[in-house]
Amino acid sequence: QVQLVESGGGLVQPGGSLRLSCAASGSINQFYSVGWYRQAPGKQRELVAEITNRGIRVYGDYVKGRFAISRDSAKNTVYLQMNSLTPEDTAVYYCNARVPATIWGQGTQVTVSS
Repeated sequence: QVQLVESGGGLVQPGGSLRLSCAASGSINQFYSVGWYRQAPGKQRELVAEITNRGIRVYGDYVKGRFAISRDSAKNTVYLQMNSLTPEDTAVYYCNARVPATIWGQGTQVTVSS
């Protein structure tokens, strides 16, 4: 059973940056895709970014060039670099993998506030 462990969340001021990490227990090169979703209170879970095993990157429309997803296959880890954060980015961020079954991590809280 593949497991995903997120880290890197926390409290950051508006305009600041955070880098989230998602460590997988299996080889991410064998996964169809790995990505990040987020869920704010009272809202549906939405795609932030994902990267396929062919290196194709897909971003949510609201990212607007602020976020970047990357992967380190040697470490079986996927990263989400988030810049120019706003309070609207406050949410629990979940790592997601399609292996092809869908696997979720436990989530990490990101709070953007002054």
